[in-house]
Amino acid sequence: MHDLLTVSDSGLYCPAGDFHIDPWRPVPRAVITHAHSDHARSGCGRYLCWTTGKLVLRERIGNRPIDVLRRGESVSMNGVKVSMAPAGHILGSAQVRLEHGGITWVVTGDYKLQADPTCEPFEPLRCDVLVTESTFGLPIYRWGDPAAVAESINEWWRENRDQGRTSVLFAYSLGKAQRLASVLDPAIGPIYAHGAVMRLVKAYRDSGIRLPSIDQCTRETRKAGDGRAMVIAPPSAAGGRWLRTFGDARAAMASGWMAIRGVRRRRGFDRGFVLSDHADFPGLLTAIQASGARRVLVTHGSAAALARLLCERGLEASVLQTRFTGETVEAETSEDVEAETSDEERGEESGGDPGDAAGDAEPVEVA
Repeated sequence: MHDLLTVSDSGLYCPAGDFHIDPWRPVPRAVITHAHSDHARSGCGRYLCWTTGKLVLRERIGNRPIDVLRRGESVSMNGVKVSMAPAGHILGSAQVRLEHGGITWVVTGDYKLQADPTCEPFEPLRCDVLVTESTFGLPIYRWGDPAAVAESINEWWRENRDQGRTSVLFAYSLGKAQRLASVLDPAIGPIYAHGAVMRLVKAYRDSGIRLPSIDQCTRETRKAGDGRAMVIAPPSAAGGRWLRTFGDARAAMASGWMAIRGVRRRRGFDRGFVLSDHADFPGLLTAIQASGARRVLVTHGSAAALARLLCERGLEASVLQTRFTGETVEAETSEDVEAETSDEERGEESGGDPGDAAGDAEPVEVA
């Protein structure tokens, strides 16, 4: 029996339904899990997404036809039943469920299990075959309480304000930036954002997400708030003239990669806050178990290490080679992962060569 999904030159393809999921080049019919650039390419003939993600997707792909699915709805594409459920990654992120010939597949896209006030929570879907991400698929990655992280960020901002220093927090412009804005305490000072962030702040607000007052950071507001302000910006703005124009400022980054001390040190941030829009290692295992799938295809990040562990636990698991990238930093991240993975973690949960596991990490965009 042929697989319901294959990998074509354009991405994940469903031959029976004649559509792609998150194609990496323009195709006639694209089913989209979420609007990050490695999953939502512009130029496709028609798009299908989760209902809450339409405005964010529109901001990314322009004036193209977009259809939506709501909770409980499905559509038949050449006899393949397609439905969706929230993935908890960013606003509008969804898992795609395919039913055909008595077999059910689920493509998770990117997902997380932690609570996030800016998107719907992850909902496990039962299936026969699961396609899962594995961005943080090593035992070293275990996230703390997001409320405690938010408290730490606000305390850092408060300390900088008291010293007359502007706080600049780097985070992906789509998803992470809005999530951070939602937990900032506006009583500390004014909140500004880079233009790339502001375009998506509007899409979030228009989608019904409540965010505090945020002003766009312009040339006139670079000395933002006389050293009282918080400025949210994409990682691409770090280290350049843009940051230096703030004068006396402190810079931090919010990312799962901040769990690695070497990354924080090399990127030159004053602080690193461990906050990710992807599932951590225990979250991945929880989601996979909840799916009930006996066959699991693992993509990007630490795919080989996670697939090997799943095989040891009795599942049929293998790596699915795609161009999806997830949340990444420099290529040398893999060396830091290996250095900070304890002997206990290596033997207790991975069951294999930690060097191989760490080597699966790929350099990708920080999103």
